[in-house]
Amino acid sequence: MHKKIYLLLSLILFTSTLFAQSVENDSISTYYLIRHAEKDRSDSTNKNPDLTESGFVRADNWSKIFDQLPIDAVYSTNYKRTLNTVLPTAKNNNLTIKTYHPFKIDIPQFIKDTKGKRVLIVGHSNTTPDFVNKLIGKEVYQDIDDTNNANLYIVTIKGEQIFHVLIKMH
Repeated sequence: MHKKIYLLLSLILFTSTLFAQSVENDSISTYYLIRHAEKDRSDSTNKNPDLTESGFVRADNWSKIFDQLPIDAVYSTNYKRTLNTVLPTAKNNNLTIKTYHPFKIDIPQFIKDTKGKRVLIVGHSNTTPDFVNKLIGKEVYQDIDDTNNANLYIVTIKGEQIFHVLIKMH
C-alpha cells in the first residue's frame, strides 16, 4: 500500500510541475475519479445496496490515500455504495459530500465551478469513465469491469492543457 501511495504522490507532483511553469496554482484543477467500493450483491433486486465488509475496508484505504493529498471538494452519486465509499475521505477532510446525477451534470459548468480546486468524484462502472472522457473532451476510457473497484483516474486541467492518467490501485 505504501508503494502505491508514493507512486500516486509522485504522479501528482509530476503533473503539478508540468503545469506550474509560470501560472499561479489556483488556475490548475485536479480531479480524482474512482468507482465505488465493493457492493453487497446478496440481493439482486436491491437497486441501492450498501458496501460489503471488503468495500468498507477499501473505502478506508481510499481515505488513507486521499489523506496524503489536499482535497477541496467531494462529489458522489446519491447511492449508499458511493456515499459510503467517499464518507471516510470527506470526514477526514471536514468536507460535505455534494451529490450529482451522472447523466444530468453540466460538465462545462462543473469545470468552471471547480476551477483551481482538487476534487474527488465517486461514481459507477459506467459513469466514472464517462465522466473522465467528458472532462478530457475525448473518448479514451471504457466502462470499468463490474468486478474492478480499484481504478483511480486523475485529470489535471490548466487552461487548454489537459493531462490524464489511470492508476490501478489493487
